[in-house]
Amino acid sequence: MQLTTAPYLEQVPRWPQAGRPILAQWDESTMWVYQAFRPAIGHFAAAHGRFGGDYSFGRMSWIKPNFLWMMYRSGWGTKADQEVTLALRLKREGFETLLAEAVASSLGASEFATQADWKTAVTASDVRLQWDPDHDPHGQPLPRRAIQLGIRGPTLRRLNEEWLVNVQDISSFVERQRANLHDWAQLQTPLETPYPLPSSELARRIGADWVSTGEQGAVAPA
Repeated sequence: MQLTTAPYLEQVPRWPQAGRPILAQWDESTMWVYQAFRPAIGHFAAAHGRFGGDYSFGRMSWIKPNFLWMMYRSGWGTKADQEVTLALRLKREGFETLLAEAVASSLGASEFATQADWKTAVTASDVRLQWDPDHDPHGQPLPRRAIQLGIRGPTLRRLNEEWLVNVQDISSFVERQRANLHDWAQLQTPLETPYPLPSSELARRIGADWVSTGEQGAVAPA
C-alpha cells in the first residue's frame, strides 16, 4: 500500500477540531481521495489503474479526500456495493480544477443569491460540492466538516484519463482497521493534514478554511 499511515490517536490532536479544512494525504504534485465500489468495479480499477468494465461514466461519481468520511459512508467496507475501498492518487492540478469548477449542491450552501443563478451554474458545471459533518471512527458526528465532490460528464472522463495517477485497492487495510475499532489505541489511519489551497479566493468560493502552502508540510507517501 502506497499510503502513509499513522496511529489515529496521534493524529487527532493535530487536526482542526472544527471548521472546514480539507483533510487529505498529499505531496508536492499529487493527493489521495477515496471511493468504494462493488467488487466488479473496484477490482477492475485496481488491476488496470483506470476505471472501465462495469463502471458507468453516465452517472455522477463522488470522491472523498478524508479517509474517515469514506469509512462512515461505506460502513468500513461493509455496506452493499461498497465492499472494495479504493484510494485514488490524483494530480493536484486536477483536484484543484475540480474545486474551481465545483458548484454547491444546494442554493443555501452556494455563493448565489437567487435560485435561477444557482440552477444556471449547476447546469453548466460537471462538479458538485458538499460539506457534511465529519465523523469519528465509530460514526459519531464531529463539529468539523468534511468535503466530498460529485463529478460527471466530460470532467469524469478527464479525471480518469488525465488526472488519475494510480489506483490502490486498500480493502484489506480497511478490514484490518475495522477489527481495531474496539481499541482506538491500535487503530491506524492514513496520515492526513489540511490541504493547502492555491488562493484565499478559491477557499472563500467553496467555503473552505484557507491553508496556504507555507502553513503545512506535505505528506510524502512511502
